[in-house]
Amino acid sequence: MVFESHSEAETEALGQRLAQDLRPGDVVALEGDLGAGKTAFTRGLARGLGCAGRVTSPTFTIVNEYDGGRLSLFHFDLYRLSSPEELFDIGWEDYLDRGGVCCVEWSGRGGAYLSGARRVTITRGAAEGDRRVETEGWEC
Repeated sequence: MVFESHSEAETEALGQRLAQDLRPGDVVALEGDLGAGKTAFTRGLARGLGCAGRVTSPTFTIVNEYDGGRLSLFHFDLYRLSSPEELFDIGWEDYLDRGGVCCVEWSGRGGAYLSGARRVTITRGAAEGDRRVETEGWEC
């Protein structure tokens, strides 16, 4: 499915709406240029899951955890990884086993380890706040 967003708030609202479709163990693979809206979309997922806490990009920490909702959200940023195998150094399998949702920015760096993930690709539109959000693997 393809969605059009005209602001950061609309991108968050889309994430919040799509969060209703998430189940324990799901992986959401996010792709988009720097500043495209990946973290905004993730803020919406967190809100849709009912997670507490301020959602920020985990660029330097690699993963942020948000609890308190119907499912926990584990927010990864793989930008700093140099190989997909480094996922295991940060405990990827442990996060998958915890039954929350793993949302992964720069998911292309995760290689085959993210096969089967729900996909979200965010691209900039013509106007400043415009975004095109393309999804795969979502039912709503």
